Amino acid sequence: MRFKRKAVSIHHELMFTRPIFGTPDMDEQGKLLNAVSRMVDDGKIKTTLNQHWSPINAANLKKAHALLESGTAKGKIVLEGWQPG
Repeated sequence: MRFKRKAVSIHHELMFTRPIFGTPDMDEQGKLLNAVSRMVDDGKIKTTLNQHWSPINAANLKKAHALLESGTAKGKIVLEGWQPG
């Protein structure tokens, strides 16, 4: 009732709200992700990917961490290609 008088509403805006809460329309998440990936592939929308380093190793982890700590990072940083050793 405290919210009622203030016209407050709460909305989930997290990308994975449906899977986290197991909502009945959870299969819609896959449809949304497929639609967005097609738009990215078609160049209709641009990702926020800015840095992409491979493989995942100590040197690249340090480089990514230093960039984040610098406060100048823009967009997403991707590390991929785990090579256990």
